[in-house]
Amino acid sequence: MTFAKSERAELCDLLDKLGPDAPTLCSGWTTHDLAAHLWIRETDPVGAPGILARPLSGLTERRMAEARQRWEYSELVERIRNGPARFSVFAFPGVDEPANTTEYFVHHEDVRRAGDEPMPARDLGEETEDWMWRRLKLMGRAYFRRSQVGVILERLPSASAKPVAPGADNPNALRVMSGRQIVTLVGQPSELLLFAHGRNTVAEVKVVGEPEAIDLLHTTDLSS
Repeated sequence: MTFAKSERAELCDLLDKLGPDAPTLCSGWTTHDLAAHLWIRETDPVGAPGILARPLSGLTERRMAEARQRWEYSELVERIRNGPARFSVFAFPGVDEPANTTEYFVHHEDVRRAGDEPMPARDLGEETEDWMWRRLKLMGRAYFRRSQVGVILERLPSASAKPVAPGADNPNALRVMSGRQIVTLVGQPSELLLFAHGRNTVAEVKVVGEPEAIDLLHTTDLSS
């Protein structure tokens, strides 16, 4: 089972456990809202475009409301657990890992880390962290495109990583945005990915830089 599939299954287990009214880190959304979002994203070609195109977000919200009314919460979660319908682009071979690994990881943490007693960060293993580091290399500039300051991502070295020689380039550092002011974010790739998706209040990331630059980054909307 791929990480994307295991995250889907574990998220659905957690949604079943918590019920439809539990909080999430998605502003204003309950677990029921999040389930509707995931369903629309994978199965509704009319409502899905509004997830990325803000002018169409009203239509997406209406389709989400219709999904909540059409199915009981438990049935909606079960439909998500079973994966996308055969006609969905997400069902095409080779699409699941690149399209769903980040999506289901971030939303899994949106549920795990919400509420008065958030769950702790998980040990995802070196293979998964390597995948997420490659994702940050590929998408980092897009994730931080709204940043008003330069951003460097620095991965915490794994236990098997070789020491970096003095004066050599750090293979665990990635500049994703340039700027006069620089903020360095230090953490595991999974935590850096959460920060990059606007979950900066819960991501276990060390933020290094001048206070003014840090404030600018923290007030930037990185959620979409």
